[in-house]
Amino acid sequence: MMLGAIEAGGTKFVLAAGTSPDVITARQTIPTRDPATTLAQAAAWFAGQGQFTAIGIGSFGPIELDRRSSRWGFITNTPKPGWADCDIAGYFRARLGVPVGFDTDVNAAALAEYAAAQGEGCSSLAYLTIGTGIGGGLVLGGKPVHGAAHPEMGHIYPRRHPLDRDFAGVCPHHGDCLEGLASGPAIMTRWGASLSEFPQEHPSHAIIADYIAQACHTLFAAVAAERIVIGGGVAKTGGLVERIRARTAELGANYLPGSACHHIRTPHHGDNAGIIGAMTLANAALSSQAL
Repeated sequence: MMLGAIEAGGTKFVLAAGTSPDVITARQTIPTRDPATTLAQAAAWFAGQGQFTAIGIGSFGPIELDRRSSRWGFITNTPKPGWADCDIAGYFRARLGVPVGFDTDVNAAALAEYAAAQGEGCSSLAYLTIGTGIGGGLVLGGKPVHGAAHPEMGHIYPRRHPLDRDFAGVCPHHGDCLEGLASGPAIMTRWGASLSEFPQEHPSHAIIADYIAQACHTLFAAVAAERIVIGGGVAKTGGLVERIRARTAELGANYLPGSACHHIRTPHHGDNAGIIGAMTLANAALSSQAL
């Protein structure tokens, strides 16, 4: 049995082949160009790895996840130039002739982190990625949460920090949503450098930690997640996750039931969470257990 996996990102595609989510035998990274070039290059790499039995794709979005829709497997109204209305799942199903598992890149990462957390008795987990954009995935009882669409946790509206009243935000749709205020581009636009370039006493650290902590508190309060995993480039800033933990505790004010079971962690799988999650999607597609 050979499984294929794609972590489809706005700047790069990570490709992998292996026999299970825990055993990756080959891996390749290619730049994200236009769809025709990128998908053909990915398909050529898979063709060189042998015969596959299933493939899993964790993709940037927005994407269509309703299997009743004729557009299931499409990247939909993404701002990524050229990628709107791209049938990414259909492309690989046709080229490789195998079942395809499909979900968002953050839901894929959440699945990988959930599998690791199960050994510690965790049954609910949210994954937040803080980087060029902000996205989130939620796994409850082993299943990623889908509703009318997939969760868009980066587009909630946090309360404005008192030292950050005037910045309009960078989200082209919402302005000062979470992504518009706390993503990498928001930090660069507001202060002219990445968060890690500023000393710890710079107000940027407290401001960004406050916005992400508000998202964490919202998740703990709204869906009673036991664990929130925070990944992405911005989250690698020294001391940021510790600030987020402390501020989330302040926001909770010892009110939430089960708050002693609420934990904020960095990814168990590090930067590999997305591709391991895509392998999990492939495994589920093979066994006809669509996640």
